[in-house]
Amino acid sequence: MSGGMILLVVITVLILMGLGHRVLDRLRLSDKAALAILIAIVISTIFIPDINITDKVSFNVGGFIIPMALAIYLFVKAETGKEKIRSIIGALVTGAVVYLVQRYVLPSDPEAMYIDPNYVYPLIGGMIAYILGRSRRGAFIAGVVGIVISDLIQLIINNMNNIAAPTRFGGAGGVDTTFMTGVLAVLIAEIVGETRERLQGGTAKKRLHFDKGHFVSSLGENNKKNKNELYKTRGDKDDKK
Repeated sequence: MSGGMILLVVITVLILMGLGHRVLDRLRLSDKAALAILIAIVISTIFIPDINITDKVSFNVGGFIIPMALAIYLFVKAETGKEKIRSIIGALVTGAVVYLVQRYVLPSDPEAMYIDPNYVYPLIGGMIAYILGRSRRGAFIAGVVGIVISDLIQLIINNMNNIAAPTRFGGAGGVDTTFMTGVLAVLIAEIVGETRERLQGGTAKKRLHFDKGHFVSSLGENNKKNKNELYKTRGDKDDKK
């Protein structure tokens, strides 16, 4: 490996560690668990070669097995059935859209594109995964599984048409489309969530409602309403006496 390639790998790993830790932290993983997952992804990306299942199919530990294991774990830990359903729908739609974009929208020759398709797919998949997955956890699940579904669609079509092109699940390791789509989906959820919170006045104003150009305490309004109802009840009792 040349010096330039080693430098590129080091920079990529540093970026992965920074983004990955932020994302895993938002997925309610402990610091030790998040760090262990990131180290496993980095080590497997650099040192463990792809696992060949057949001459046309291979798996990468850091780019496929670890992200899929994490997605399955998060799916099992989902708090509601609605969140699980959204994750499944998000994954199916993400997979279908990414495949269609790859097949019919983007040029067949990657060199004819102004941007690397490995950046395009995570952006498209990440946005769809967030919109349909809704939660950070659902977005990650939909993003990771969605890319795997798109690869499965491509594999099935290749086999049906006797195309010898290999399918490498997570072949680029930690910077593969599979893992990066899940990462971007969570980051999009984070950005959208923080933006909505700022527009609403921040966490300090969650209990406030907007009235005549100002934030007014809903708690105060409720207390005032309760007091008025209490005085009215007492007045009715006095009138009856």
